[in-house]
Amino acid sequence: MSTKESERNSSAQQTLDILYEISQLLNTQLDKATLATCVGMVENGVNPEALAAVIQELRREGATNQSSANPSSSR
Repeated sequence: MSTKESERNSSAQQTLDILYEISQLLNTQLDKATLATCVGMVENGVNPEALAAVIQELRREGATNQSSANPSSSR
């Protein structure tokens, strides 16, 4: 790996670390791997607002499925 590639990778890692810290402050509940996937999708042209809406919908569905699978937790 060349020095330039190494610097690029280091810079990308620093950027991801900063984005992860921001996401923790905003309580996004995204782990670092998921955040990296989302960043990559946005860099490849996915609409960030649409991506956020999909994540929110998946969380709602997950919560609905979890509460229907465990009805005693909703009492």
